[in-house]
Amino acid sequence: MKLDARDMDILRVLSQEGRLSKAVLAERIGLSPTPAWERLKKLEAAGLIEGYRAEINLRKLGPHVTVFVAAELVDHTQASFQVFEASLDKHPEITACWALGGGFDYLLQIVTRDIDAYQRLIDSMLDARIGIARYFTYIVTKQIKGTATPPFEALLGRSD
Repeated sequence: MKLDARDMDILRVLSQEGRLSKAVLAERIGLSPTPAWERLKKLEAAGLIEGYRAEINLRKLGPHVTVFVAAELVDHTQASFQVFEASLDKHPEITACWALGGGFDYLLQIVTRDIDAYQRLIDSMLDARIGIARYFTYIVTKQIKGTATPPFEALLGRSD
């Protein structure tokens, strides 16, 4: 799908403000409601917009800890990667996971109530024998920068 400046505006506004009414979205991007809504539906149909989420302030909900885990698998077969990756769906505390090139195989982001809950999760994953050879735990002590709007134009090689 070829994106123009209006499409990029829609993506930028939605990434910053979430789901908006047709009228508000149209006002933010400088179009009338019907064309703005048609563009939005095309972006959704093309899979560029995967969903809408609320940004929750976890500190206001209660105590929690964010942990990053660098994990290395026992072996590097396609089957081993599939077993490990499939197991992640069983653990909602694992909020993100990236496959890496280089020293470790995966980087996991985990959010739990406390360190004990984190350790129970890791122990259960090790007991499940999903292929973890070793892992390193990095506890977040303070968030400096969180999710932000990505530089869409730069990602597409545009500066307009």
